[in-house]
Amino acid sequence: MSDNRIYLQQPFNIQPGKSQANIKSGLPAAGTKSSETFQNVLQQELGVKFSQHALQRLQSRDIKMGPAEITKLNTAVEKAAQKGARESLILMNDLALVVSVKNKTVITAMDGTSMKDNVFTNIDSAVIV
Repeated sequence: MSDNRIYLQQPFNIQPGKSQANIKSGLPAAGTKSSETFQNVLQQELGVKFSQHALQRLQSRDIKMGPAEITKLNTAVEKAAQKGARESLILMNDLALVVSVKNKTVITAMDGTSMKDNVFTNIDSAVIV
């Protein structure tokens, strides 16, 4: 069975199909739609979305992102947007993320070991955090 959760350093468990209120309190939220998607909850919580491909890469490469990294990522995406970037490579410590700036969506992620000897294509900018 596949586990589609993102593991952050701080306890933070997002499960597909649960609304944001359910995640925070564990109780059903009044007036929430049960059709709220995992991506919507993730974007509300983190500011950026992660594509299914990026989620798989984070999980398979055992990449963990804490609140500080998420904040840095959001700041980097905002900086790239201010400069008119469309597709950006964001380098944070030992992590590389390719992000669709317009959609605020992480397309793929890799750690330092995985990014060695790779060529990043279809990007128009890079942000080093």
